[in-house]
Amino acid sequence: MTWSRDSLAGKIPVTLVTGFLGSGKTTLISQLLRHPEMRRVAVVINEVGEIGIDHDLVTMSSENITLLANGCICCSVRTDLQETLRDLFAQRRVGEVFDFDRVIVETTGLADPAPVVQTLASDTLLAAHYRLDGLITLVDGVHGAGQIQQQTEAVKQIAIADKILITKSDLVGSEGIEVLTELIRDLNAQAPLSFIHQGEVAPSELINLGLDSSRASDNTLRFLGEALDAKQAPKEGGRYLGQRSPSHDPAVRTLSLRFTQPFEWASFTAALELLTTLRGPDLLRMKGIVNVQGEPVVVQGVQHIFHTPVKMDRWPSDDQDSRLVFIVRHMNADVIRQLFQAVGAITKNEQP
Repeated sequence: MTWSRDSLAGKIPVTLVTGFLGSGKTTLISQLLRHPEMRRVAVVINEVGEIGIDHDLVTMSSENITLLANGCICCSVRTDLQETLRDLFAQRRVGEVFDFDRVIVETTGLADPAPVVQTLASDTLLAAHYRLDGLITLVDGVHGAGQIQQQTEAVKQIAIADKILITKSDLVGSEGIEVLTELIRDLNAQAPLSFIHQGEVAPSELINLGLDSSRASDNTLRFLGEALDAKQAPKEGGRYLGQRSPSHDPAVRTLSLRFTQPFEWASFTAALELLTTLRGPDLLRMKGIVNVQGEPVVVQGVQHIFHTPVKMDRWPSDDQDSRLVFIVRHMNADVIRQLFQAVGAITKNEQP
């Protein structure tokens, strides 16, 4: 396996914004649409009317695309997201809209963000032009703890997030915020967590969360959730790549696995296919870097749908072990590790 070109170069990054009802998504998007940093960004929302765009911000409107005076595109979903993103790219190509270089999608009305992530990976046309940059989940500071304990949708939104924003924290005491933060960390130990007020957040804080190049850099390590300084990395048994010992025994948890022996690509994919076949619904999200016969390959997926693997030009650090992070439901690390080892042994024995 040899590295040739940057497979991610030129693809438009897509940021998904999700969160349970009342978490503040509409407020956040409304603030973003007015931000000067949103030039050359397309924001896809369910209905323009819900945002309440001021008339003096609008320079031109078509059936479902509104151009704003600050250079931001606001696009409403009238059919489905796949068609909307295809139409948006087509209009960009023929010059009907300016050459936007980023898309932010608000998933209002979609309680489960997984199908949106899967769409970007499984739709051939979309995958050729767009790449997932990150999933932002908003959590209601007032009602978030109760939603985590009662609503499976809220749990999944947090579990598969790349970054978590807690809203309305000014309406909750420090003890309540501490409880909520601990619940969130039990579900997703890896995602950075921030507090926002009235939807005010710089667009720069919501972007560049994903893998943006197949050329290895510090950003590759950030994407994988690793310490940039190897001296800061925890020792065996500590938190690594998002590993965490929960304060209680939740159904959803973050698991980290390390393999010292290189994989044959065929055996790795066979193990992954078997895992998704047997436990796909419980495999909420996975990402990591795999040593394939000495070369680094980055993998990521949601449930049974995986993005095209990315061959890196080199290892991002001296560490050449395979490292995988799983966010799972009702699963433990030993089961996954044993499955990979068993499939690897079988496929190795089958080789002539």
